[in-house]
Amino acid sequence: MTTPRPTAELTADEARRLALRAQGFLGAPDRRSGVRGILRHLGAIQLDTISVLARSHELVPYARLGAVGRKTVENAYWKDTHAFEYWSHAACILPIEEWPHFAFRRRAYRNRPHWNHELPDGVYDQVIKQLRSEGPLTATELGGAKKTSDWWDWSGSKVAVERALMYGEVVCVERRGWKRLYDLAERAVPASLLHDELDDIECLRRLVRLAGQSLGVGTRADIADYHRLKGEQVDAVIADSGLVPVTVEGWSKPAWADPAALETPPRGRHRTTLLSPFDSLIWERARTERIFGFTHRLEAYVPKQKRVYGYFAMPVLAGGRLVGRVDPAREGSTLVARQVTLDGPKAVQAAAQALAEAATWVDCTDVRVERVDTPALREPLTKEIARILG
Repeated sequence: MTTPRPTAELTADEARRLALRAQGFLGAPDRRSGVRGILRHLGAIQLDTISVLARSHELVPYARLGAVGRKTVENAYWKDTHAFEYWSHAACILPIEEWPHFAFRRRAYRNRPHWNHELPDGVYDQVIKQLRSEGPLTATELGGAKKTSDWWDWSGSKVAVERALMYGEVVCVERRGWKRLYDLAERAVPASLLHDELDDIECLRRLVRLAGQSLGVGTRADIADYHRLKGEQVDAVIADSGLVPVTVEGWSKPAWADPAALETPPRGRHRTTLLSPFDSLIWERARTERIFGFTHRLEAYVPKQKRVYGYFAMPVLAGGRLVGRVDPAREGSTLVARQVTLDGPKAVQAAAQALAEAATWVDCTDVRVERVDTPALREPLTKEIARILG
């Protein structure tokens, strides 16, 4: 692909600030639009089963809005059909109005020749019939999610309903507790959105534009990764996506930016907060290193003895920089910082503020710091937390 002449040259600092504003961490938070506004602003919020302080889809709006009620977060996602679950960057919550733009992926799944799970004869039709007569239903209500206790050992009905979800015949627009509530798309998706009329190019053009807006500025790989597109899919539409080519100081690859973001220099207050490891600000490791000089890795699936920063190490964002990590846990009404890694003494105040605010949000009245990578910083960190909590 021939890259057009760049329309702007950005410094590394300008690119970082564009990214922070695009992700909702720079400037006054839009509290009026709330959690639903955050979802539409980001375009996708990743789901994950791990829950330490809270689940990741709760942590993402908290990081941007502050102590929004956790029930408010859940209601924003699951009430009144404002969102649906589908495969984007990973398993994600997506704004319901984007349903038509994932037609390209539904078609790809329908044409997929090989699957990891075998689909027993007749089970797919039976699941659809059951949903039509009894739905919406959880996997358990459909006949069980698993055949054994092994996480990968899905029952036939679970294989069928997940396949139907990928095809778009079934949708999840609500959860009951942490369980997906499956329903027929024809019943759950608003009629004006329930179609696969857009061709692949139209779908891709929309998702590339949305990714660029949510990133502020990004390379081809950054933009592709946001909704897990292929590089050639990005190439096919980026010239017509509305994004503009730019160069960024220190970036070895060409980049594209949201032209609206370039018109107004990013200004305002930076958020100080703990970030979910699955937050879209940092979910692409190479981009995080390029923008923040910060190596981010989730160690939940790394053997305990090989972990460096902890099971669910949450980066600390302050002043537009990533200044440390906290591996949290909860013991009753105490938030436990099992391991804290800080860039230096200047990061103490930020980490203390982030920990104290997170504790208050999850109804903890105390914070206990167990280990700090620089032992001399443990006492000042503990004292600053105590001061903030009063």
